[in-house]
Amino acid sequence: MKTKTVFTCQKCGYQSPKWLGKCPDCQGWNSLVEEDYASVDFKSKERTALYKDGPVLLKDVEVKEDSRLKTGILELDRVLGGGIVKGSVILIGGDPGVGKSTISLQVSNQLTRHGTTVLYVSGEESTHQTKLRAKRLGAHDSENLYIVNQTDLSLISEYIKKLKPDVVIIDSIQVIFDPEISSSAGSVSQVRESAGVLTQLAKTSGTSIFIIGHVTKEGTLAGPRVLEHIVDTVLYFEGDRFSVYRILRAVKNRFGSTNEIGVFEMNSEGLTEVKNPSEIFLSERPKDVSGSVVTSILEGSRPLLVEIQALVSRSSFGYARRRAQGFDFNRLSLLIAVLEKRMGLALEAEDIFVNVAGGIKIEDPTADLAVAVAVASAFREQMVIADTIILGEVGLAGEIRSISQILLRINEAEKLGFKHAIIPKNNHKSFKAYKGGIELIPVATLKEGLDLSLAPGLKG
Repeated sequence: MKTKTVFTCQKCGYQSPKWLGKCPDCQGWNSLVEEDYASVDFKSKERTALYKDGPVLLKDVEVKEDSRLKTGILELDRVLGGGIVKGSVILIGGDPGVGKSTISLQVSNQLTRHGTTVLYVSGEESTHQTKLRAKRLGAHDSENLYIVNQTDLSLISEYIKKLKPDVVIIDSIQVIFDPEISSSAGSVSQVRESAGVLTQLAKTSGTSIFIIGHVTKEGTLAGPRVLEHIVDTVLYFEGDRFSVYRILRAVKNRFGSTNEIGVFEMNSEGLTEVKNPSEIFLSERPKDVSGSVVTSILEGSRPLLVEIQALVSRSSFGYARRRAQGFDFNRLSLLIAVLEKRMGLALEAEDIFVNVAGGIKIEDPTADLAVAVAVASAFREQMVIADTIILGEVGLAGEIRSISQILLRINEAEKLGFKHAIIPKNNHKSFKAYKGGIELIPVATLKEGLDLSLAPGLKG
């Protein structure tokens, strides 16, 4: 068999017959690595043989109601779209220590409680180490949970065909290798080959497969284009490894929404579900402090109340700094420009810092008015009226635009004891029959929003 050498990009999989300093495809620098490449025609024939079923009419395909497996973890089921679809391939990514292996072992434990057969393939831990970690997470002795320490793809495939488990967990894809490929484990060639074989096994056998993927220094999955295009669902863990709370977000989902999130708390017993994230995010909110505003954002079908903090101080360098944590920097610059132009606030010589408490990243434009009020509150040293939630999108002319699903947001705020809600005037029309306990304050312009939300303070 003739073997040749190619240079493969470790980020996107681009191949070149010669070394290049910059990848022409993903524009990554120094990412091409020399690998031996050999044609493996016999494998393509073997894979083609896996697909024995011929084409069928879509109307003749039967979809059973039990086609999804419930994991027993409600937050995870929500992110997956209602449970695990049989035969699907799910990729879990995140920073080291964020909880990928922890939640995988917890899912294995929960599934086996209901008679589901699970094969846990640990390529980084021995079976004894996996057992110790499982005991710490409260795993019970089950006849349906198999664990194995293996990195050879051909042997893993044989295990799956022999045991025929309902769910397989691969921890992690970067250590799995195919002996027929000469490149080292973790390279794009190995990752692509391993993910391809596992995906075909899942589709032909009906076995659901969880794949854990490590993250590169840039914060992306190793070989992201290779993995994300092959699998059905991509889940990312967000949150600092030293923080208590973790957010599980669906980046890609062929069988559900990509807007849902799951919130977990890391403790000595593993990851536990957070039933009311809004209450957690607001639990440490300071009282009687300027620059603190509460707003409501939508993550899929779930409304979340989050605190937005702003700090404005005189710049001592002659060049005002702008920093945003959890909020889009370009959007912040736009809102500052609107405050300067439409409201006459002299912010050109002020350092402005905006933070979304709790590690949440906001993309919902509903938070525009809250951010603008927080900046104005910090600049004027005026506190926001107590127990007030602020909702609305801000336009370039200083107008307040309507938002979606406002009733869900208001109801969530009412549960947590808020008494006032500043909302867009156009949204107020839909509250004619509203009998809730929150006072609704409609505003049409940014000036009205600032006047009605800020209490008298040191600066007028």
